[in-house]
Amino acid sequence: MDSELIQSDPAVMMGKPVVAGTRITVELILEKLSAEGTIDQILEAHPRLTRESVLAALGFAAQALRADVVYPTIEQST
Repeated sequence: MDSELIQSDPAVMMGKPVVAGTRITVELILEKLSAEGTIDQILEAHPRLTRESVLAALGFAAQALRADVVYPTIEQST
């Protein structure tokens, strides 16, 4: 992952990680992909993005999750 492609600045999108030089958040890219969007559709909708920047966003998200500890919850029946 090219760490220069993803930046976080408190003055841009409240500090959320964005693709450098844009206001397109890593979160937005993940949401579009999770809604069955494709990288090509994202690139078409956001011409300032490149395939490399979308992949950098995915790499950033994977790295962020790697650092988190996730504890599964158990639903209790009522």
